[in-house]
Amino acid sequence: MDKPDEDPSATPADGTPLTFWQMLHSVTAAAFGVQSQRNRARDFSHGKPVHFILLGVAFTAFFALALLGIVQLVLFFATR
Repeated sequence: MDKPDEDPSATPADGTPLTFWQMLHSVTAAAFGVQSQRNRARDFSHGKPVHFILLGVAFTAFFALALLGIVQLVLFFATR
């Protein structure tokens, strides 16, 4: 049975590639360790590994730069 918070229409039909937003959601959820079994199965059956690798690397770089920016901002205001 489907969970109430998951939209069954979000799963693409057979052979339909994933959208950018579906891949971004999957990469973000996987990065934080909350990827659902259903989405993981969808990703493995409809996604291309190279797309997830590139998006994962980009997400990791963005996340690291965002943390660095937050730390720099805190240090800037702490030394004033």
